[in-house]
Amino acid sequence: MPDTIVRTRFAPSPTGYMHIGNLRTALYGYLLAKKYNGKFILRIEDTDQDRYVEGAVDVIYKTLALAGIKYDEGPDIGGDYGPYVQSERKEIYMKYALELIEKGVAYYCFCDKKRLESLKVSHEGSEAVLKYDRYCLNLSKKEIEKNLAEKKPFVIRQKMPDTGTTSFTDTVYGTITVNNSELDDQILIKSDGMPTYNFANVIDDHLMGITHVVRGNEYLSSTPKYNLLYEAFGWEIPTYVHLPLILRPTGQKLSKRAGDPSFEDLISMGYLPEAVVNYVALLGWSPGTNQEIFSMDELIEAFSIEGINKAPAVFDMAKLTWMNGEYVRKLPLEKFHEFALKYYKDAGLSENIDLVKVSSLLQPRTEVFNAIPEIIDFLVKLPDYDISLYTHKKMKTNEVNSLENLKAVLPVLEKLEDWNNDTIYGTLTKLAEQLGVKSGQILWPVRVALSGKAATPGGASELAEILGKDETLKRIRIGIEKLNKEV
Repeated sequence: MPDTIVRTRFAPSPTGYMHIGNLRTALYGYLLAKKYNGKFILRIEDTDQDRYVEGAVDVIYKTLALAGIKYDEGPDIGGDYGPYVQSERKEIYMKYALELIEKGVAYYCFCDKKRLESLKVSHEGSEAVLKYDRYCLNLSKKEIEKNLAEKKPFVIRQKMPDTGTTSFTDTVYGTITVNNSELDDQILIKSDGMPTYNFANVIDDHLMGITHVVRGNEYLSSTPKYNLLYEAFGWEIPTYVHLPLILRPTGQKLSKRAGDPSFEDLISMGYLPEAVVNYVALLGWSPGTNQEIFSMDELIEAFSIEGINKAPAVFDMAKLTWMNGEYVRKLPLEKFHEFALKYYKDAGLSENIDLVKVSSLLQPRTEVFNAIPEIIDFLVKLPDYDISLYTHKKMKTNEVNSLENLKAVLPVLEKLEDWNNDTIYGTLTKLAEQLGVKSGQILWPVRVALSGKAATPGGASELAEILGKDETLKRIRIGIEKLNKEV
């Protein structure tokens, strides 16, 4: 257990949606903090105003709430280390940037876009890393003061060491070393006075007392730059936890542009938040056991940094769908019904049908809620089905005996007064016994006649109960008519 109080943070940019990688970063940070009775902080990193999307912060709040990830400090609930929105901390960053200039590890740069573009052009064809040429590094104090007095646009750059190496230890990837000669003099403060992400996150992590930085491994290459900043200020370096990539089964990175779903997309598709969170927790982390279904409390108890894998994780929709099915089947029927009502409405299901009975049939057979309209479409309208469905090898049915048996069923059901699953089933199985055939030879043709499908949520008698007597008899007559034309 760490000696200090663990403080982790989730620091998303408000760019419009929460992709799966974002959700996993937030989840692991939350689990790590709660594992050790620490604090989990939400910070909005909106320094790149060009990418800011109106309403995106609300998406972040909503996503974390749906996922059951409760932060202890944040923009909407406050805390002792606010503000928790970077654009509201602008003056803080400039203060620390000026301190670095005084220390000689940062400098003003007045180069305009035209000059910087010319550097790129002159570098074309070179195999060396493109770096700023330090044109402004040795400006005299007088030149700097003159440029500032004339309000000439500037950025503040970090002066990187020219020689030696910088190393850091990541809890997942081990010790990583880079040659300082490869590091560019990165911009700390942009020309609009806003900090870059690389600068702001170091300042904020220190001032907010963050002990463990949990983030994607795309930041591994930038971490040496962060450490040089920590060292320049004389600050303690946090523990780094870089997470592996999440890939498609085909090997590409997940991408919203490529149609990969965000957390919101998955919820709108009918996946349960708890199931998505459970699945995402296992993308790159193993509990060291065969357990796959976890409550949030169980995840907190089981989580450990040691269980995080270096290898990329594969996002498998089929596995998520299976896991969602496990969660759906564990719901109380009342809760399942509550979720399903929207999809019944989308399917156009009549309110005259006993929707609770529909739910009782569907729940054991449902993996994702958005599949419901297609499963129950026959309850709305009988499809124009192929009579080859009446042929079933296991049931020993074919078009000929199905026609005979439907003709036998019709008058028996017409006389039936007590219309419920038990009496319908009893009547049909008794008929099979009287005719000297297997019950399946009666039940299967009725099932096909009522649904026009090979797979249905429930058997013949259950479907008949839901459809009601009039509709059931009508569909059996249609079945007889269709078979008569072909047999």
